[in-house]
Amino acid sequence: MHPADLTTAIATSVDRIRAAAPGLAPRLGLVLGSGWDGIADLVQQPVDIPYAELPAFPVLGVAGHAGSLRLGTIGSGTQARAVALLRGRKHAYETGDAAGMKGAIRTLAALGCQAVVLTNAAGSLEPSMPPGSLMLISDHLNIVQRTPLHDEPGASRFVDMGEAYCATLRDQAAAAAAEAGIELHEGIYAWVLGPQFETPAEIRMLRLMGAQAVGMSTVPETILARHAGLRVLGLSMFTNYAAGMSDEALSHAHTLATASATAALAQRLLAAVVPALVV
Repeated sequence: MHPADLTTAIATSVDRIRAAAPGLAPRLGLVLGSGWDGIADLVQQPVDIPYAELPAFPVLGVAGHAGSLRLGTIGSGTQARAVALLRGRKHAYETGDAAGMKGAIRTLAALGCQAVVLTNAAGSLEPSMPPGSLMLISDHLNIVQRTPLHDEPGASRFVDMGEAYCATLRDQAAAAAAEAGIELHEGIYAWVLGPQFETPAEIRMLRLMGAQAVGMSTVPETILARHAGLRVLGLSMFTNYAAGMSDEALSHAHTLATASATAALAQRLLAAVVPALVV
């Protein structure tokens, strides 16, 4: 989309959202990957808008992603948080374009969001982090070496990624998980393009490079969010051990099945974390 057209699409999307939920001013956005959508059930006074009605938002083509925006609040009293939930994402592997979520992330910023929680399903590279466990992303490896900012003009494209994932938000999330009795690992997420799964040799390479998780999303959104001035919290759900670490055959159906089995734990985590975030 041409930059001028995208600016218009974002403005139109913001107007549509504000008209649908007048008076709601979300300061926190969440991008819900496979297995993480259960938090949408806890939104109070929800307002739903299909992505198709928001011109800055993508058309999705992957099973397990609802393709709608849910607005409302999570939590109660002083911990009530106005939120905007993006129920599904556009992956770079669908078209080869890393900028598929550019309009959606920038719409969150234009709405007044100060931070975004990015969630995903991932493969574990650590035996101590089995399928069904959750990980806080401390940093990432952009193995693909693609960017959603390739067409940005001037100096704004040179985004500082020294703290891609906000240390303060990570501390708040870790404390909330501990208080809720939920084990939350922490590690580095490696982004690969996909859609094919990795080879055992590639996984050995990623482990040598220091990664604990591997997946096909999130990093482009992190870059977009930092460019837009949003703080980022990243969370991974492990749906499998990576290639070569077990005898199981990897497939998208297997990913969705494990994500579904872990969905209740993911919902508990977000229910504890979202109200605890100071944004």
